[in-house]
Amino acid sequence: MPIGTMIVVAIVLIVVAVAAAVLSHFLTVSNLKNNAESKIGNAEAKAREIIDDAVKTAETKKKESLLEIKEESIRNKNELEKETKERRSELQRYEKRVLSKEEALDKKSEAIERREAGFTAKEEELKQREAKVKELSQQRVQELERISGLTSEQAKEYLLKTVEEDVKHDTAKMIKELEAQAKEEADKKAKEYVVTAIQRCAADHVAETTISVVQLPSDEMKGRIIGREGRNIRTLETLTGVELIIDDTPEAVVLSGFDPIRREVARIALEKLIVDGRIHPARIEEMVEKAQKEVDTMIREEGESAALEVGVHGIHPELLKLLGRMKFRTSYGQNALKHSVEVAQLSGLLAGEIGLDVRLAKRAGLLHDIGKSIDHDVEGSHIQIGVDLCRKYKESATVINAVEAHHGDVEPETLIACVVQAADTISAARPGARRETLETYTNRLKQLEDITNQFKGVDKSFAIQAGREIRVMVVPEQVSDADMVLLARDIAKQIEFELEYPGQIKVNVIRESRVTDYAK
Repeated sequence: MPIGTMIVVAIVLIVVAVAAAVLSHFLTVSNLKNNAESKIGNAEAKAREIIDDAVKTAETKKKESLLEIKEESIRNKNELEKETKERRSELQRYEKRVLSKEEALDKKSEAIERREAGFTAKEEELKQREAKVKELSQQRVQELERISGLTSEQAKEYLLKTVEEDVKHDTAKMIKELEAQAKEEADKKAKEYVVTAIQRCAADHVAETTISVVQLPSDEMKGRIIGREGRNIRTLETLTGVELIIDDTPEAVVLSGFDPIRREVARIALEKLIVDGRIHPARIEEMVEKAQKEVDTMIREEGESAALEVGVHGIHPELLKLLGRMKFRTSYGQNALKHSVEVAQLSGLLAGEIGLDVRLAKRAGLLHDIGKSIDHDVEGSHIQIGVDLCRKYKESATVINAVEAHHGDVEPETLIACVVQAADTISAARPGARRETLETYTNRLKQLEDITNQFKGVDKSFAIQAGREIRVMVVPEQVSDADMVLLARDIAKQIEFELEYPGQIKVNVIRESRVTDYAK
């Protein structure tokens, strides 16, 4: 085949192929377009269906909502109408009630007005009657004054005097009965507590003196104690402040001094010198120093022993030393340390009986006279000194008040202070505990009689039984039997206020009436 034909055939084939390709493309595009249009049509149809369904559903929902709203509105309307009816009926009831009350008030007001009118009339009538009664009363008083020969003031004074006498008699009788009843109960309990405390706390009492006696092995020792030209005795007296009395008493030397601590130091030093045998000024000075240290140790141990004996702990060491110093202090012949220990024990016993803190009561009782340990070195009463010491060493307010109030300088603020007062009185009033000087004794008797004689109606008074009883003779014309009760009470109160004394003082008022006549 020729090349040209082949070329033509090739070209034809190419054209046919191209035409077929173009035709195939157009067909494919047409198919795709038709498919797309059909899908779009289907989608539009579905969309229209969905829209139609949504519109239908919305219409349905709208109708349902409108129905619900109408139903709710109808229901609310019904409830409102019901509530309105109830309120209206309630208001009607209230209105009826108010109307009835107004009617009742009107009736009451009318009744009150009628009663006021009646009262006004009665008041006027009463005024007239009162004026008439007053007039009649004046006439009666005038007539009574005419008949009795007394004015109204005189009659009033007479009646008041009569009533006063009757009341005084009744008062005295009542006071006597109440006092007897109170004393019966109080004395019974107090005696029970005090007796129990005293029985459970027995103490020895030794009368202290102002001298100490040192026994000597022989009378030869007296000369050695005196020394050459009296040097030894002068040295000892100078260092200790105690006077040595060397007389004809066989084998004994007397140490005289008002300070018991110094006297004790001198006694111990002298005993040591006698045992040592070497007596000269230098040795005396050495022994006095040793004795001083020994006494200081003894004082501390005595204070600790006293606190341990009564079961009181936690006391400041300085207070314990001061307690120990009280071993060498006396009050009316009673050892101050033994007295403090006894007061502590009694305070604890009494506190236990009435349900108080036993340990605190013992502590207050032990320290109540602590001021006496240094009252000769510090100005002021032993009470004030004791209070200052307790505050200095941080004692409790209860203990301080007990120390301050145990002699009645201030009012007791706690029951423990009252207990310490009672225990102090018991310890001081125990038979043989204390002794008084003759001057103090006579002064107390004189004060008792002076206090009694100052009362109106008292003729004579006699202090008897060592000042434990005051016997009062009254003028019978001035003091009646009823007045005697009040007079005895007033005298007892005045004695309590002015005097300090252990125990109690009996006030015995005597009224004697004598009538004398002669048969002729």
